[in-house]
Amino acid sequence: MRKMLVTGGAGFMGANFVRYLVRGSVDYQITVLDALTYASDPSRLSSAADQITFVQGDVCDGPLVDKLVGGADVVVHFAAESHVDNSIRGPLPFVQSNIIGTFTVLEAVRRHDVRLHHISTDEVYGDLTLDPSERFTETAPYAPSSPYSATKASSDMLVRAWIRSYGIAATVSNSTNNYGPYQHVEKFIPRQLTSVLVGSRPKIYGSGVNVREWTHVDDHSAAVCQILVNGRLGETYLIGSGEERSNMEVMQAILGLMDHPFDAYDRVADRPGHDLRYAVDSSKIRAELGWYPRHSDFEAGLAETIGWYRRNQGWWRRLKGSN
Repeated sequence: MRKMLVTGGAGFMGANFVRYLVRGSVDYQITVLDALTYASDPSRLSSAADQITFVQGDVCDGPLVDKLVGGADVVVHFAAESHVDNSIRGPLPFVQSNIIGTFTVLEAVRRHDVRLHHISTDEVYGDLTLDPSERFTETAPYAPSSPYSATKASSDMLVRAWIRSYGIAATVSNSTNNYGPYQHVEKFIPRQLTSVLVGSRPKIYGSGVNVREWTHVDDHSAAVCQILVNGRLGETYLIGSGEERSNMEVMQAILGLMDHPFDAYDRVADRPGHDLRYAVDSSKIRAELGWYPRHSDFEAGLAETIGWYRRNQGWWRRLKGSN
């Protein structure tokens, strides 16, 4: 049985990936490394607790990372600080986790000759106009706008440099916005729908014209599995559903699905440097690896997500605060 290390495996995307593997009876012994920052929660892994090994620790801890990587056959590197607003208020944790943490993983992978897959974001490419024909490709130039996306761009570049300079066996994926169960309430979709559930008015930045491509987290997990099994070493793959919506359209879809008036929200001042639109051309992963999103109907996926938050209020209410 092969051994896998998942960094950041108690975060939203990492934990969903671990649960996806366990549900699919994938033949891995899984170790999760997570620092258990505010955005992490081991309860995300409760359904898989007896099938994994959990280690609390910092991805920047060189000796710990070296020990764990040395006992693995493959590393899937999710660990990152990811909330754009937080990066604008205080960028240092993003530099430490996203850059130094990735460097630490890369050096351990290099020493032990272990396969690596690095998880990243489409935000590294900057933003697009509202022209629907424009999409990021794997070869698009990097133009990050926030401290978050700049540090993720830096981590991507480090991985590519270690591939070229040291010949490590690695792949990279850049995904569009994910949504689904267990997402922290600071993120756009759970923030809006949990506001409705607690009886407060959800808030939207500016005019709400900013567009994102929304991919269900289980579809992201399936894509990563395909890359691990069949992806070409040294390559980058973009993961996206093709389901684009403006923030206003998502807000009104949430309100409609929750039987609230479409105008039952408030506007707040726009985020500094707010990217206008993200969208990716995911034809490479579809053509090469045969991956297609199962949640191809965004409204249906959104309704499932709302249902999960209705049923699991004990998980998120303690996180809600001012979000």
